[in-house]
Amino acid sequence: MAKILIILGAILVVIGAIWLVFPSLFSWIGNLPGDIKHSSGNTKVYFPIMTMIVISVVASFLLNLFNR
Repeated sequence: MAKILIILGAILVVIGAIWLVFPSLFSWIGNLPGDIKHSSGNTKVYFPIMTMIVISVVASFLLNLFNR
């Protein structure tokens, strides 16, 4: 279990570093069709529905791939 957490942490650090250096690579996150954005006055509401579906599908695929 500890090895898995270390590997996941290392992957997150690498993704964070890439995101910091190349922010345009991840500009699609939060801007997919199906993401709901509403702003009215000083209030902003954001529901990233489609982004969460894409992340869920990718995560499910990767977890099934590594568990076999």
